[in-house]
Amino acid sequence: MKVNFHVCQTLAVVLGSIVAMSDYMGTAAYSQTELGIFEGNSDVGQPKLAGSTKYDSATQRYSMTGAGFNMWDNRDEFHFAWKKMNGDFLIQAQVKFLGPGVTDHRKIGVIMRSSRDEDAPYVDVAIHGDGLVSMQFRRTQGAITEQVEASITYGNVVQLEKKGNTYTMSVARFGEEFVTAQVEGLDLGEVVYTGLFVCSHNADVVEEAAFSNVRIVVPAPSDFVPYQNYIGSNLEVLDVETGERSVVHQVADSLQAPNWTRDGKALIYNHNGRLYRFDLASREIAEINSDFATNNNNDHGLSFDGEMLAISHHAEEHDRHSVIYTMPTTGGTPRQVTAGEHPSYLHGWSPDGEWLVYTGERNGNFDIYKIPSAGGEEVRLTNDPGLDDGSEFSPDGKKIYFNSDRSGKMQIWRMDADGSDQVQVANDENNNWFPHVSPDGKWIVSIAFPPDTPPADHPFYKHVTLRLMPSEGGPAKVIAYLYGGQGTINVPSWSPDGKQIAFVSNTVLRDYSSLP
Repeated sequence: MKVNFHVCQTLAVVLGSIVAMSDYMGTAAYSQTELGIFEGNSDVGQPKLAGSTKYDSATQRYSMTGAGFNMWDNRDEFHFAWKKMNGDFLIQAQVKFLGPGVTDHRKIGVIMRSSRDEDAPYVDVAIHGDGLVSMQFRRTQGAITEQVEASITYGNVVQLEKKGNTYTMSVARFGEEFVTAQVEGLDLGEVVYTGLFVCSHNADVVEEAAFSNVRIVVPAPSDFVPYQNYIGSNLEVLDVETGERSVVHQVADSLQAPNWTRDGKALIYNHNGRLYRFDLASREIAEINSDFATNNNNDHGLSFDGEMLAISHHAEEHDRHSVIYTMPTTGGTPRQVTAGEHPSYLHGWSPDGEWLVYTGERNGNFDIYKIPSAGGEEVRLTNDPGLDDGSEFSPDGKKIYFNSDRSGKMQIWRMDADGSDQVQVANDENNNWFPHVSPDGKWIVSIAFPPDTPPADHPFYKHVTLRLMPSEGGPAKVIAYLYGGQGTINVPSWSPDGKQIAFVSNTVLRDYSSLP
């Protein structure tokens, strides 16, 4: 069904906008302790030389040292930064060795163990000094380690996911897609120690490694009901060049769709149908007064001069259809722009502030429209039986980028501002949504859903990537690997200097401190 994502947005508001089940709420996972998200750090197996873990709360990076003769055979020696977890979850990190190293088989990576005993059952994703990437595992206490090698070498983005007794390794060279492998029937028990590790593979040597973008993610439960049940949200900022990410704010329910203000000082996002301003320096949060408009969805955007905000509010007087309004960025009474007979979902402004561009549902079909920002007659820009969405002007006002499933997959397209010369600029196996053009007009950031996602849907709570591609078309580079989807990056979210973007990732937030 090509319209389900917008119908469900409306349904979400009808049912109370955001309904966060109490089972999904809990203590924030990114508390700023001496060890960041981890409970402890220790050596496993009594290596001759001690290891260490240091956490930099400003950069959210970890630096670790570790010795140990090996992690193999029937026992291990290594240094371990750990947290006790239960249920289904994943751990992810970007990793690198520091220094030339001594032994080719030194190892760093992410790991899950039944205990901190040297011969405990375990599974890890290990990056070796010689470039080998493998999933190592020990099925029972004291058993010989087994291994599954990845199809790539010299990976530096690693992920290990637990789902029951099935464990999945995902690994990539930063910028590329994950390759995966799986081990089934591995029982590590009810409580699992998970975290980061360093092993020098030489009892007389200490190796050092750096870990960034470290995340422990608890996915939505299998029985969650989309647009009724929600899990926690991380508001994140990403350096586009390096891929370094920082969590700047976290809530236990659904926060969505950050805009970056034109002065670079704050983010504007949707939470429970209302709009909020998050100050990046002070971390202070202030609700933006939108008067009667308190059932806003995640389609909102700032004018190029930063003075005005366009929003999509589900209006009671218009059968709860999404209707577009404009209002001052600082707050005020919204002024209606689109008619309320059919739903309209805001996506962007023209650089001169004269036009709004949006998705409109008319007679069961979703197309791209534009309308004078002061109100007036709408102009239909696309007329295709497929789904057209995510429209956004280029900074020079000459082009409009959008996503369309007219070619089978959801892909990125470009057209002239009057709707002519519609050209596909992305073509791959993923379903690509919401193209956002950099301030200099040279780049596009978009979100990619996996190939098995229905092209006309952009659901919550999936393994997705954020990708960077030239605005004229060309190969895309992955700049973030995350768990998210709907609400992650629906709206323009580049920083004014073009160096960063803001987005939302998701995880169930729960307090694990009482685990035995």
